[in-house]
Amino acid sequence: MGHARKVLVTGATGFVGRRLLEVLNQQPDTKVLAAVRQPQNLQRGIAQARIAGLDPQTDWQSALTGVTEVVHLASRVHVMNETVHDPLKAFRKVNVAGTLALAEQAANAGVKRFIFISTIKVNGERTEPGQPFTHQDRPAPQDPYGISKAEAEAGLRQLARNSAMEVVILRPPLIYGPGVKANFARMVRWVQRGVPLPLGRTNNLRSLLALDNLVDLIITCLSHPRAGNQTFLVSDGEDVSTTVLLQKIAGAMGTSSRLLPVPSGLVWVLVKVLRREDIYQRLFSSLQLDSSFTRQTLDWTPPLSLDQGLQQVVTGPH
Repeated sequence: MGHARKVLVTGATGFVGRRLLEVLNQQPDTKVLAAVRQPQNLQRGIAQARIAGLDPQTDWQSALTGVTEVVHLASRVHVMNETVHDPLKAFRKVNVAGTLALAEQAANAGVKRFIFISTIKVNGERTEPGQPFTHQDRPAPQDPYGISKAEAEAGLRQLARNSAMEVVILRPPLIYGPGVKANFARMVRWVQRGVPLPLGRTNNLRSLLALDNLVDLIITCLSHPRAGNQTFLVSDGEDVSTTVLLQKIAGAMGTSSRLLPVPSGLVWVLVKVLRREDIYQRLFSSLQLDSSFTRQTLDWTPPLSLDQGLQQVVTGPH
């Protein structure tokens, strides 16, 4: 009895990729193949395919042999301090041309389903409180990363119309979990060190996504009969303000948050002086998404609550 399924995972060594490999490797009748640039120290049972990079010229043929599904996580990600002269061109080369080259080769190789991890940034950067993004909204990306992901989505939908391969698009918000980096890790460190923060009176609402919830949905989408050629917004389903999030992080650590009830207008003046308006947007604006279509279509419930997900960030997954 051979493996019923062979899944190729790109971006296999990243934050989401490593966890996905672990969980996929425990699935019955599933063979896992990780696309890597250099040989990696991965779990036993996970095969590796050496790939030069996510480039329009990359030849994926040998990596795609016998593959039934592709989970495409690899991308040029959103960077805070951009150094290239033309960021949109750089994003397009990898996220659009590189993605579509892989997808076309996958369709030609007989892959049944291609799962593309996009971003809620395709919908836009912020929402009005109580008016979440939905899967039916017209894309309105604001930055080069979001624009490149929206263009990749459009190309993939076209490919699905012209081939037998089904495409599944997932748009997550901020993903957090054990080993999370960047802004979320910074917030955790602030709480850990007991830094007094002027964030005691934020009234925004943000959707978040626990790493294990995303992984669970990806695995659901590999085989669910109603997932094909759909676009799914995905979150934990518990939207919180920055104030509440920091309080919950502190609670997970068994400590108390030191939040000062500073009016948001005063904080805005401060960030203007420091020329860090981007920080203000992340801490005070709302970004909500409605994942009810995802839950209903796939009969899916996130296995972790926000509190459980935050507990994992603080203590690790086990």
